[in-house]
Amino acid sequence: MRVSIAGAGLGGLCLAQGLRGAGIDVDVYERDPAITARFQGYRLMLSPVGYEALQGCLPQRWHPLLDAIVGDAYGAGLILDSQLNQVGQLGPGRTGIVIDRHVLRHLLLTGLTVHTGAALTGYDVLDDGKVETRFAHGGSATADLLVGADGVTSAVRAVLSPQTTPTDTGVRFVIGRTPLTERFAGLSWAAGSKIAGDGGNLLLGAMRFRTPPMEAAQELAPEVTLPDVRDYVRWAMVLPSGGSLGATTPQEAALSRMEGWHPDLQALVEQADPDNSTLLSIRVVEPRERWAPGPVTLLGDAIHATSPTGGNGANTALRDADLLRRCLIEAAEGRQDLLGAVGDYERQMFGYGAEAVQHSLDALPAIISKPVSA
Repeated sequence: MRVSIAGAGLGGLCLAQGLRGAGIDVDVYERDPAITARFQGYRLMLSPVGYEALQGCLPQRWHPLLDAIVGDAYGAGLILDSQLNQVGQLGPGRTGIVIDRHVLRHLLLTGLTVHTGAALTGYDVLDDGKVETRFAHGGSATADLLVGADGVTSAVRAVLSPQTTPTDTGVRFVIGRTPLTERFAGLSWAAGSKIAGDGGNLLLGAMRFRTPPMEAAQELAPEVTLPDVRDYVRWAMVLPSGGSLGATTPQEAALSRMEGWHPDLQALVEQADPDNSTLLSIRVVEPRERWAPGPVTLLGDAIHATSPTGGNGANTALRDADLLRRCLIEAAEGRQDLLGAVGDYERQMFGYGAEAVQHSLDALPAIISKPVSA
């Protein structure tokens, strides 16, 4: 069996690792010109389901490394004013495991064949049941299964399920990361809280590694090369509906809404890495009508993109990867045919994927609600 995966995001790479570990031939095709063409390095909260799915797709020898490079998260779940005084409660604080997306992506890339600059333009199902994928550079690839793990703007979904399209929530975030220096260590108690000021809402989250990733890899898995990332604070400023940056930088856009805020909060944004700050538009994709059975399927944001406020986008993609891995292993071992295995995956994925999207939308109002006066 040979599998082609479109998209080198976390879900696609996780699936590729799981298939590689099972002896199934797999190639990943990424439209970006290089793996490092875009920064993808904010922290993620992993649920028990997401963490177990990730472990299931990784070689067991890497499990100690994975345990070493995560962090322990505690979310206070408070509503604070711009001077860091408590004025309300978001709800029960969230606890769990956090991991840096940039670090995790490097772990997942280890040992895989990833073809960059391979923008998918379409595919054809051949007479023998295989699928031929076409790329903008003129090349093609033939496999038994094509998996579209190519995100919200999925080129695979555009062909497979053109009626499934993204919905723009209108919500915009400016998001960035700032080294966790001694000055900002005192803000850790506010992680998982909403800081509400007249100009907007600011969300904080700390990434503290159990062991610095590069050092952990050198000690526990020398065949893995991880970036030298240190502890940081992830912050996100919620902009008004449909907001844009205009001519300003992401940091300037956030700071323009923080006049008179606590000096530590202003300094947090001022001292952020400008290369790692960006504007994000929040779009969702809701899985609705199933497509006709065939040798093409979808995974992750390509079929169930969630708002980040639910904290389950990456977890659901990892769950997809592990479920599809297990279904394809059954097909490879002859316990069922390929289309039956893909069908089993899709039936389950549509159910929990729709629930994940709805959960994220239900959580959105609490984050974007009108801020209190400082």
